[in-house]
Amino acid sequence: MSDNNVVTNDPNWERKVLEKVALESITEQRRSRRWGIFFKILGFGYLFIVLGIAMEWFGGEKMAEAARHTALVRLDGVIQAKGDASAENIISALQGAFESEGTAGVILRINSPGGSPVQAGMINDEIQRLRKLHPQVPLYVVVEDVCASGGYYVAAAADKIFVDKASIVGSIGVLMDGFGFTGTMEKLGVERRLLHAGENKGFLDPFAPLNEVHKAHAQVMLGEIHKQFVDVVKQGRGKRLHETPEMFSGLMWSGAKSIELGLADGYGSLDIVARDVIKAEEIRDYTVKQNIAEKFAKQLGAGAAANILSSFGNMSIH
Repeated sequence: MSDNNVVTNDPNWERKVLEKVALESITEQRRSRRWGIFFKILGFGYLFIVLGIAMEWFGGEKMAEAARHTALVRLDGVIQAKGDASAENIISALQGAFESEGTAGVILRINSPGGSPVQAGMINDEIQRLRKLHPQVPLYVVVEDVCASGGYYVAAAADKIFVDKASIVGSIGVLMDGFGFTGTMEKLGVERRLLHAGENKGFLDPFAPLNEVHKAHAQVMLGEIHKQFVDVVKQGRGKRLHETPEMFSGLMWSGAKSIELGLADGYGSLDIVARDVIKAEEIRDYTVKQNIAEKFAKQLGAGAAANILSSFGNMSIH
């Protein structure tokens, strides 16, 4: 009772109580803020570590590369400048695979019907360069469903080619395709108006009758590219090749027959070659993976070239 009287007799007791409550509130807020800052720092630190591991900032890549492994590069689909199987992508992946410290051998897994002779030639040249630069690292091709034309152009640079007995292999030839619309134009009453400077600028114009001079020139050009293809195959396969009159005619063969012809060396899948030939079961994938933005940009960049080529037909080694 006396205590109450002391409190109530103090004219400043209400202010003191309010000050005490306010101080305790401020102290609690500061304490909460400190804990909040602590947990935020902890959270940011955790995210930084996770991101660092994902982005390989802390030597994770070097540690993984140092471990002995089989380096895998995938070549899937049509070989073309604007696709996933472009020379730029495949070459970048191969360089990463060969330069990795722990690479015991490289497997180029191919499932391609062919494509651009230029892109395929660039990949073939780079494989030969990398093999000379890293003679201790073998490169093997493993064929899945199809390794035809431009796909085989690339494969010919490998140390060995492994197939499935039902794989499709070969098609060593070059083609240029297009259409002629002259009959359709006559029926529709459409008149072609083409102005050009240079007598051959309208080369293989699909809206004009086939020019025999242009046809002969195109045939010579295709013959030159075909010879380049044949030379690459002969150089790559060497004495293993059992040449026949049909070998370079554009025909395709089963995996089993390709071994007989010397176009391939034996049977083998990705896992079998890694385990039994390279003797490094751990497989590390070096394939370049594009995001949607990169794909769209490349398609735009290649659009102009595609439009030019389409004026006289598309040339490919399919």
